[in-house]
Amino acid sequence: MDFNMKKLASDAGIFFTRAVQFTEEKFGQAEKTELDAHFENLLTRADSTKNWTEKILRQTEVLLQPNPSARVEEFLYEKLDRKVPSRVTNGELLAQYMAEAASELGPTTPYGKTLIKVAEAEKRLGGAERDFIHTASINFLTPLRNFLEGDWKTISKERRLLQNRRLDLDACKARLKKAKAAEAKATTVPDFQETRPRNYILSASASALWNDEVDKAEQELRVAQTEFDRQAEVTRLLLEGISSTHVNHLRCLHEFVESQTTYYAQCYRHMLDLQKQLGRFPGTFIGTTEPASPPLSSTSPTTTAATMPVVPSVAGLAPPGEAALCLEEVAPPASGTRKARVLYDYEAADSSELALLADELITVYSLPGMDPDWLIGERGNKKGKVPVTYLELLS
Repeated sequence: MDFNMKKLASDAGIFFTRAVQFTEEKFGQAEKTELDAHFENLLTRADSTKNWTEKILRQTEVLLQPNPSARVEEFLYEKLDRKVPSRVTNGELLAQYMAEAASELGPTTPYGKTLIKVAEAEKRLGGAERDFIHTASINFLTPLRNFLEGDWKTISKERRLLQNRRLDLDACKARLKKAKAAEAKATTVPDFQETRPRNYILSASASALWNDEVDKAEQELRVAQTEFDRQAEVTRLLLEGISSTHVNHLRCLHEFVESQTTYYAQCYRHMLDLQKQLGRFPGTFIGTTEPASPPLSSTSPTTTAATMPVVPSVAGLAPPGEAALCLEEVAPPASGTRKARVLYDYEAADSSELALLADELITVYSLPGMDPDWLIGERGNKKGKVPVTYLELLS
């Protein structure tokens, strides 16, 4: 018990000394040992790495899980070392609702059939999203989180210890400075004028006491300097390890981009397949940007223009058994032509096709019996077949 009390008193004394030194430094009443410029640069780079890693980590979590309640739930599960329960993605939930709606509204109707097809595509999209979230969490979020919860905590601990060693060193320097000043005063101003020997003896005794105090302060300063240098070296090595952290995070970033690329490629492929499937259902139209209107007479030319099919089906310009049309002899219909913006560059496979450049505007129209995969495109005096998937139909 006595030993614990002595240690407690010693720790309290050290804490008080550091507090006094820190306070005097803040008020400019004490000198502070400055670190070299290279060390300060290492500290600045480490702080920047930590701050930006936190921001990237939080925003990536928002990207993967936009629901804040779900993120809090996952955080609590991780802190309790429990497995996070599997969660249905928004795409999978939408697919479930669409399938139930199709079952209730009639799976054999055009609307029901379309709901079923879209539900299957949404389910595949939800599965792709689940795989992307899982991959990104392991390959990207986990390394960032490990740095903040592991390496950075070690660096912060050693920096706090270095700060304490510096305060101890500066306190020893201040103590030595005061002891030398007192010793000089006692040595240069002895009480030699006193006729009584007692005062002279007291002055000599005080000088000897200050000599001992100076020796003790110098010894403490050497010990404090040694401990500060050792801790500074340890902290420097940890801070220089931030370069390795950057290399590791760079590799993780590449893996995140790869997983994201794979995810969006899968989504694009699933939607293309869905677009092709929807083209086989009567009454299903893709690509029109006009709002839905009440059904008109099937012979109305405005209906043909507003519901131009632009979905893939079977290749070929003319139906089997009929002669192929000569594009130069084909005149555009009186109504039903539309403007279209080209989404991607397209190189014509033969003279019957029209080469396309991304973002250009062309005039398109369809002909009776024409493959819905293709439209007739006109640009100036040039005319040719153009694939629908490369176009965005405008009004």
